[in-house]
Amino acid sequence: MLFHRAAVDLSHQTLNYVAGVIRRHRKSMRSVWRRLNPGQQALLVLDGTLIHTDRTKADRPYFSGKHRVHGMNVQVIASPDGTILWTSGVLPGKAHDLSAARIWGRLRALEQAGIITLADKAYQGAEGPVRTPFKGKPASQKQANRARARLRGPGERANAQLKSWKTLRKLRCSPSKAGHLCKAIAVLQNHRVAQAA
Repeated sequence: MLFHRAAVDLSHQTLNYVAGVIRRHRKSMRSVWRRLNPGQQALLVLDGTLIHTDRTKADRPYFSGKHRVHGMNVQVIASPDGTILWTSGVLPGKAHDLSAARIWGRLRALEQAGIITLADKAYQGAEGPVRTPFKGKPASQKQANRARARLRGPGERANAQLKSWKTLRKLRCSPSKAGHLCKAIAVLQNHRVAQAA
């Protein structure tokens, strides 16, 4: 049975026949009926986010020079559709995204798994299957950067989903609890998305 309306008026018999032909063809290819497009297969999005915190007594390590606020660095791995797959523990906001990914061992794990991972410019210099935007200005590289950004954009929604929870907009508890909070909120967010679907 087809779930989408046909552009041409066809009888139910014809629609069922065509659906059967497509199903048999997919089965002969050993393919799943509903499959992601080729740009989204075996693909993850790696991104870091800063959880804002109140200023602490020993504030220097928590100050992010990039964002000019105090916070905690959290790494997030998401699927191309924005589903949160993994969140790291927290590091002081001073930590660079690439350093944080190396500290948590994610780059090594992604390399061993052979999964192509898209990341932003903060991860330039990462080894293995991590793809980052080109630094140059030639038109061909700009075009490639735009194509990668289109694939990476929905996956970066994961950070926006985390920060949609009021608790993580500005953390007012001990910074050491931020990692557990992020993991709990990731589970709750995925549950919320599953309930809505």
